[in-house]
Amino acid sequence: MKRTPISCDLTRFPQVFHPLFRGAQLFDSSSSPAARVYFIRHGQDGYYLKTAPKGSLTQEARLNRYFHSLHSGPEVLAYESLAEDWLLTRQVPGEDCTHAQYLSDPVRLADTTAGLLRALHEMPVSDCPVHHTERYIRAVRENHRKGIFDATLFPDGWGMPTVEEAHRIAEAALPCLKSDTLLHGDYCLPNIVLENWHFTGFIDLGNGGIGDRHIDLFWGTWTLCFNLHTDAYCGRFLDAYGRDCFDPELLRAVAAFECFL
Repeated sequence: MKRTPISCDLTRFPQVFHPLFRGAQLFDSSSSPAARVYFIRHGQDGYYLKTAPKGSLTQEARLNRYFHSLHSGPEVLAYESLAEDWLLTRQVPGEDCTHAQYLSDPVRLADTTAGLLRALHEMPVSDCPVHHTERYIRAVRENHRKGIFDATLFPDGWGMPTVEEAHRIAEAALPCLKSDTLLHGDYCLPNIVLENWHFTGFIDLGNGGIGDRHIDLFWGTWTLCFNLHTDAYCGRFLDAYGRDCFDPELLRAVAAFECFL
């Protein structure tokens, strides 16, 4: 996890959080321009304080609380929607799966992340407060109308050379998406936390909810390619998850969906 030491200027933060910074070390742990993330260390205790535009962290707060109730996500200590949104969570013990300990054993990493995803997808979904599929389909179609298209994240093997081809694949496949599985929504190695290979929790849950398993499966294979700089372990990941549980064509179609997101 990226942690860059920074000075503690309390004027950056709402007054409600000021007591948290007394005697603490402060780090910038941001990984996206969409949000700013601070890591706050008090001795052996750690906290993450995330800020983003007003209203944008509401769903993440709800899903963090839900996953925490399943012993699979961070504890939410505070959520404040002021001029901006502020979300405070307790650190999940361990390191994320981009740590050298895990990247150095890609076979075990593929097997472990596939097993964790299969276990997540087998959890009951009846009381999850967020539904993913309708929102996802709406975003794909709205962004296509707005001219938003980016295939640069995807290797050539996913076959998304043009906006027209991606749109054709997306429109054919979007009606096939189900709403029957608890999703992480951004199932990538930086969002899976282990402690000596033992699962301790998922983080960055704002895109999750009840949806279609192929979304998580796509990102599970994508992240292995991206973080290991090879596609050599994607097949093993899918084998470990269970090839009888997904449709390869729908899995490929997720790349077309994501070009518009």
